[in-house]
Amino acid sequence: MGILSGLLAACTGERPTNLGVRDGRLTACPPSPNCVLSQSGDERHRIAPLSFTGEPEAAFARLKQLLSRRADATIIEERPGYLRAELRTTLFTDDAEFLLDRERSSIQVRSASRLGYSDLGKNRRRMEEIREAFRVMPTPAF
Repeated sequence: MGILSGLLAACTGERPTNLGVRDGRLTACPPSPNCVLSQSGDERHRIAPLSFTGEPEAAFARLKQLLSRRADATIIEERPGYLRAELRTTLFTDDAEFLLDRERSSIQVRSASRLGYSDLGKNRRRMEEIREAFRVMPTPAF
């Protein structure tokens, strides 16, 4: 049992220390295809941000509520207009970030695998799943 626990821990990888917001931007994706970023100038990594209408803070509260309800997500950092979450699969942990962009009525997104080269599209599929859930979820009352 100890060996299995050690192997599973090795698959999750270390929590990155280079994430966060710098000059209004999320960290760029590495060259590997296991990352998506709405602020990317690179088509291979680019994904659309989450769009919303109405009050920015209400939209961000809706996103936080959505992530809190997901069995595969744990919010690990929260600041005004910024959320960082760990998203788990059976063996791996990915890192997701969300940045409120009030001027564009959107939430910039980044999701990247901690380990490996290819994620077989998992980060993109998961962000699209979150986008759809965000689109149909009612905005919580303040």
